[in-house]
Amino acid sequence: MGAISTDVRPEKAVLVGVHVPGQSPQDVQDYLDELAFLAETAGCIPDRRFIQKLEHVNPRTFIGKGKLQEISRYIRENDIDLAIFDDELTPAQIRNIEDMLRCRILDRTDLILDIFARRARTAQARVQVELAQYQHLLPRLTGMWTHLERQRGGIGMRGPGEREIETDRRIVRDRIARLKEELQRIDSRMTIQRKNRGKLVRVSLIGYTNVGKSTLMNLLSKSDVKEENKLFATLDTTVRKVVIGNLKFLLSDTVGFIRKLPHQLIESFKSTLDEVREADLLLHVVDISHPAFEEQIRVVTETLKELNAADKPQILVFNKTDAYRYTPKEEDDLTPATKENLSLQDLEKTWMARSGVPAVFISALKKWNIDKLRSMIYEKASKIHAERYPYDDFLY
Repeated sequence: MGAISTDVRPEKAVLVGVHVPGQSPQDVQDYLDELAFLAETAGCIPDRRFIQKLEHVNPRTFIGKGKLQEISRYIRENDIDLAIFDDELTPAQIRNIEDMLRCRILDRTDLILDIFARRARTAQARVQVELAQYQHLLPRLTGMWTHLERQRGGIGMRGPGEREIETDRRIVRDRIARLKEELQRIDSRMTIQRKNRGKLVRVSLIGYTNVGKSTLMNLLSKSDVKEENKLFATLDTTVRKVVIGNLKFLLSDTVGFIRKLPHQLIESFKSTLDEVREADLLLHVVDISHPAFEEQIRVVTETLKELNAADKPQILVFNKTDAYRYTPKEEDDLTPATKENLSLQDLEKTWMARSGVPAVFISALKKWNIDKLRSMIYEKASKIHAERYPYDDFLY
């Protein structure tokens, strides 16, 4: 008798996006590339993409009825398990789309929350993720209980006559309240730990997800933070003591940012992101090889504003120079040069001159130009230390 296979087939998904005014076709493809990477990180296989050009999204079904029918046929014919939409859907939209597609529907927020739930390791991260999940779930309970909207009767159900949905709402609200209390207790302990670190200058690695922050953390601190070519490989803040020359400082690696990061996650992870708010210097790591790196810089900058940390001293660290590729213009091409036509040397000149923030171009993987980065960190951090402790020689 043969052995019974216990392998579980990975779920297959279709990805759905919209092309609205103000977006270029390349923007839409970049967004769906990221959604596909998120889906792969969550463990499913992106099977096909569907894009519809719209003036505005449909308030009932997000996309048009004809496009939904096309997707429905493809799902039936190709054994698709779920449809993932690259925007946050309302409870009514999810219900209406499910009625037509007859498969599970996830939006971008659902997908990110699932990845965070899988990757949470510490007690703090698990509580933060669970809190975000319940906050996301609460307004969606109505759609889940449309078949139970009549008041239940019978023994034990007379009197107030609570509906099932009202009971569930109360349970979820109670759980949210308990999670917030638990998170406050954890935050209090973390705050005490941060205060006990003494007078060391704090440097924090920030950036879009999957730009190589953990690789750089390992390189600078000689530690072994987990590195993966997946989104959100790091959820829990890691702090290490680093020495450059005669200067000791603390280096922290935090959760990566992403476009359309769910508001619930920003709220829940604010305690983890206290490392960013309390940092003296930010190393903003950028994947220079990514075609949308300027958009990623904008996303990180906007998130820093939400955290009231946008005015902190920064160094722009353009990473993955080993993977940077460009297409030189032909000599007789008179059209204006685009970013894709610029060499790394050209980009260095434009970013050094334009950003107003000190910048350095490195490869953490190949260890290129790391000495220059160390020198820039030393210059900035030692200046901060000297201003704060003018009579200290850094050696303590």
